[in-house]
Amino acid sequence: MHSQELAGLLARMTAAAERADAEGFAACFTEDAVYHDYIYGPHAGRAEIARMLAELFLRDAGDDYRWEMFDAVCDGNLGYAWSLSSFTSTVPEFAGRQVVIDGMSRFVLRDGLIAEYFESVNGGVAMSQLGVVPERMAKGDAQVGRLAARPACHARLPGAAQGVAPRAALRVGV
Repeated sequence: MHSQELAGLLARMTAAAERADAEGFAACFTEDAVYHDYIYGPHAGRAEIARMLAELFLRDAGDDYRWEMFDAVCDGNLGYAWSLSSFTSTVPEFAGRQVVIDGMSRFVLRDGLIAEYFESVNGGVAMSQLGVVPERMAKGDAQVGRLAARPACHARLPGAAQGVAPRAALRVGV
């Protein structure tokens, strides 16, 4: 795959998400794909990816969800793009609050589809726009746990050489 093909695939994927077309969204992924969402965690296989979009993602983002990918680059099997997305929250506690965020995505590609999707988004930007209190933000360490679990992170963590557990080493103040 080259960069223009990736850009086309991403345009189809994001348009399907905006239309709330979970099956069309999942069709952009291989049968065994894994979608690593920064809020909802990993989802494996097309059926789970479709369920994540329909039952989790769009449930919380409402019907004015917008998502666009820019500057897609691809070397054949690996691609990157940055994105902007916006929505009005439908989560009861934050209903009606508008959010806009940007992020970076990494794609492992196979047979013209996405085999693995990773995203990096500053969730603090979204939480701030929603009005999440700082104490609640401090408790949200699901992403920290997923990051700490990556083997590539272990050698980079403070205390790794001394045998400190990776998750504990990532906590603020440790």
